Amino acid sequence: MPDIFAVIADGTRRDLLRVLLDAHVSVDSATGDVSVGQMVTALGLSQPTVSKHLRVLRDAGLVHVREVGQHRFYGIETVPLETVEDWLVPFLGAGAVDDLDGAASGAFAAWAGATMPAPIRRAAESLPDAGDVGSQLGRAVADAQHRASSALHDATSALDERVIEPVRKRLGRGA
Repeated sequence: MPDIFAVIADGTRRDLLRVLLDAHVSVDSATGDVSVGQMVTALGLSQPTVSKHLRVLRDAGLVHVREVGQHRFYGIETVPLETVEDWLVPFLGAGAVDDLDGAASGAFAAWAGATMPAPIRRAAESLPDAGDVGSQLGRAVADAQHRASSALHDATSALDERVIEPVRKRLGRGA
């Protein structure tokens, strides 16, 4: 299996993963899968370039493919990216734990792998899979944050398209 860090080091592959992630969390997508043609259009790349990078992502287990006739639809596989997350989180959390207070800092510390205060550690130890509580909480928060950000972006785009642009056009005609 290819080194996941080498695979995601390429900017084009990261762009493809972003398109697939946006489709994965979109409420408008029934399957979360994106056709090769849609990715070509979204990124302005050639079909052979997109296909080449999708093959690398597929070999690394970062995407799955669904074939419908001659069309290929790709979807993101987030589980392999947890390796990257597990490596990266301690670096992100190193200074942030001091900036938080109360329960939020305990939750973030658990997610980042930092030492937790004794009362929080005891509470976590009473849970069934205590070692993974912080990680699960962090992933849930990150997922919710991404979904909220995507929804806000979609709403802003819809507002621009359905309200702002028509008003601009009308004002432009009247001037």
